[in-house]
Amino acid sequence: MSGSATLSTPQRRPRPARPGPAARVILPLDVRLMNAAASMVFALAGVGVLAAGLLWLVRSPMFPIRSIQLDGDLARNSVPTIRANAAPRLAGNFFSVDLQQGRAAFEAVPWVRRAVVRRVWPDRLAVRLEEHRAAALWQGRDGDAGAERLVNGYGEVFEANVGDVEDEDLPSLGGPEGSAALMLTLYQRVQPAFARLGLNVERLQLSGRGSWRAELDSGTTIEIGRGSEDELVARTERFVRTITQVTARWQQPLEYADLRHTDGYAVRLRGVGTTPPPAAGGAPRAAKTN
Repeated sequence: MSGSATLSTPQRRPRPARPGPAARVILPLDVRLMNAAASMVFALAGVGVLAAGLLWLVRSPMFPIRSIQLDGDLARNSVPTIRANAAPRLAGNFFSVDLQQGRAAFEAVPWVRRAVVRRVWPDRLAVRLEEHRAAALWQGRDGDAGAERLVNGYGEVFEANVGDVEDEDLPSLGGPEGSAALMLTLYQRVQPAFARLGLNVERLQLSGRGSWRAELDSGTTIEIGRGSEDELVARTERFVRTITQVTARWQQPLEYADLRHTDGYAVRLRGVGTTPPPAAGGAPRAAKTN
């Protein structure tokens, strides 16, 4: 006997629907404003706490400057002298000290031209100094020797005790304010020419109208005149090349020379007249050397 069986297919149950994304809750305007205000208050409070902490750190006596290290050029000053002059002008601790003010304090010490100041953790200032190197005495336009000012190698005028350089045989520069660098440059160019005669420029003067005069250690005065730097140097070189012929001929020391003539120069020798007797009906003329 045969039979048949009927198989029934189970029906799938529907899956439950997945929950969708939560709906965005929009807070009321007054709540949002309160939240923003609270955030701002907390931020301002944090800034205030940070500022108070920094202020305390700046004023705190817990970070004093315990030492000052000096390096560089210290030929004119001793370390104790520099510290005694500059240290009282330094205010604050390691964090609050004003480095620019500190630089000014060290540069106010006599003979100090430039100072570089930096902090070195945890309690030290490192200072590198550059001193003035005197190249000439500065007497200004009126020749005021009591001003006690000097000119350094950069042509800068500075105040110092002139007695510190009295053994250095420095030349004197006298001219309008602001002309020191120009005068030092010309001195450095004409001095080698005079040195070939065994002479040195003791004083170089520049008038308000731009005329130059050199006074030599022999007592001779040289009127160089006006012109560009190259013209003045060329005029001086021409004089140096030929003046020995004049002095050898007359066997008398040179007292005065005027280089302002275009075709030569006029000289005056000690004990020798430089103007011939006037011709009948004529005026005396200065003798010139070509």
